[in-house]
Amino acid sequence: MAVEVSDVPGAKRYEARVDGESQVAGVAEYIRTAELVAFVHTEVGPEYEGRGVGSALARTALDEARASKLRVLATCPFFAGWISRHPEYQDLLYQSRSKVSD
Repeated sequence: MAVEVSDVPGAKRYEARVDGESQVAGVAEYIRTAELVAFVHTEVGPEYEGRGVGSALARTALDEARASKLRVLATCPFFAGWISRHPEYQDLLYQSRSKVSD
């Protein structure tokens, strides 16, 4: 099974399709600024769950964030969990620069 992922900036999301089908198998919605991309929601169709669609979405989106030198804010539980299981992407995570005063 081949999963193709493409960025659709007009819709502010990545879309995954399986084996060249026209139907969208999954999406990863984001908010992007000049310095940061926040992944806010990921959804995979029930018929595609457990087939690597979510992982393909995450890997492609994160690789593109790295290539664009963007930090990542993973507010979506799927992205947060995926990054925690793939330490090679943890360097992309946004870290607040503000310090908390005592």
